[in-house]
Amino acid sequence: MGSTIEKKKIWLKRKKRVSKKIVSTADRPRLSVFRSTKHIYGQVIDDTTGKTIVAACSNEKAVKDQPKFESKVAQAVFTGKLLAQRALDKGVKKVVFDRNGFLYHGRVKALSDGAREAGLDF
Repeated sequence: MGSTIEKKKIWLKRKKRVSKKIVSTADRPRLSVFRSTKHIYGQVIDDTTGKTIVAACSNEKAVKDQPKFESKVAQAVFTGKLLAQRALDKGVKKVVFDRNGFLYHGRVKALSDGAREAGLDF
């Protein structure tokens, strides 16, 4: 079994490889996803100014007030919808998706599907 240091090195290598292919502009900011063992986080970032426009995570009050989710995937879908709703309120309609080195399946895919359902275009 690999050590956590080795796993982190592999993840950082994958993250770097993915990040260099992503080009975001002021018109099309970057939707970055981070997945921990318990929660999932998403934020829309304007790379020209280096500022976060909107953010949503699965451990905030708006998500916890909902009835208990049947799985972490369902929780990620709701978090994606919440993020998209906040982005649309700020006037952001199109984004570039940054999976941040995580494989595009499971909760990462669920968050992006939730954001697409709520109206974000990527």
